[in-house]
Amino acid sequence: MDRGDGRVRRLRHLRSSEPWPVRLATLRRRWRLVTRLSVSTAAAYGISTHLLGHEQAFFAPIAAIITIIAGAGQRWRTLLELVAGVAVGVLVGELLILTIGRGVWQIALVVALTVAVSTLVGIKGLALTQAANSAVLLAAVLPVAGAGDPAVTRFLDALVGGICGIAMVLLLPRNPVRDIDAQVQMLLARLADVLTRTAEAVRSGDAGLADAALADARGAQGLMDDVASTAHNVAEIARMSPVRWRQRTQLVRYVGSVSDLDNALRDSRVLARRVGSMLRHGERAPVGTDEAIDVLAAAVAIYADDLSERDDFLEAQEKLVAAARLAVTSLTGVMTLNSAAVAAQVRSLAADLLYASGVTRDEIDRALDFD
Repeated sequence: MDRGDGRVRRLRHLRSSEPWPVRLATLRRRWRLVTRLSVSTAAAYGISTHLLGHEQAFFAPIAAIITIIAGAGQRWRTLLELVAGVAVGVLVGELLILTIGRGVWQIALVVALTVAVSTLVGIKGLALTQAANSAVLLAAVLPVAGAGDPAVTRFLDALVGGICGIAMVLLLPRNPVRDIDAQVQMLLARLADVLTRTAEAVRSGDAGLADAALADARGAQGLMDDVASTAHNVAEIARMSPVRWRQRTQLVRYVGSVSDLDNALRDSRVLARRVGSMLRHGERAPVGTDEAIDVLAAAVAIYADDLSERDDFLEAQEKLVAAARLAVTSLTGVMTLNSAAVAAQVRSLAADLLYASGVTRDEIDRALDFD
């Protein structure tokens, strides 16, 4: 009894721990979602009921909700697969139920065959889940007598709802530039921090700092993957949503820079690992190596401030070239494998960031030719 009371108190605490201003702010941020759901469900139900004359049009608004909620953040193809999954589940379920009726074993058979058919036609993931859910719902709900062929009716309802949901996503899309810009800025800020810590490791001769920077760079790969996924999604939104067509030029810059940013992040891992190896072997970094990495970090921080504007791109590009020059020209006198690798990674990182900022390959080759 006491244990149950404790759980109740903890749940109440969780519900009350979030202040009302935070909840109101969350609600304001969800205005687009609220509008999409309310308008799409009303439109789907109205079309199915009044235009198509369906007696039980509950599946139309349900399909709209599924499309918007479950398809949030997914690619256009996923939304189409989701609609197809709902529709296939409805069609297969109803056709079977018309033949074998409703009951316990019928639900098992309907779900098994729905999953089999969905798999054969290429439906998977969330769309497969919704196909099975649709079949179960149909097997448990009795249709209205005289309402026509329920298989065709609910198949059409699912399509109508899905189309209404997709229409609202296209007519009221999120700002794709703002979405990807926020993620890219977080990634660049993380990369700048990795480079700053690596430079500090070189200055202090502390291999542990280099190892920490390496761990942080590895941990940033998940954020990089999110950026890549968002880039694909926003590119499709800008291509298909008339509301966002004017932003396509801006988005091309982001989408085109994703692979270069990924390469830069990988370079930072190699750089931190090489610095750690150099310090553990008791080698002293060439004079100017820490400064070169610091200049790299400063350039990345400039990009992180606002990648969408390009106002300070020239300054950042000059810093990248300067960082590469410092690293390469520091390799005088005795040169070890690790020190040469560190200089090479600084140059490679500078090149990848220059690519990301729109500099051409020929321009980079000329800028980084220090012979």
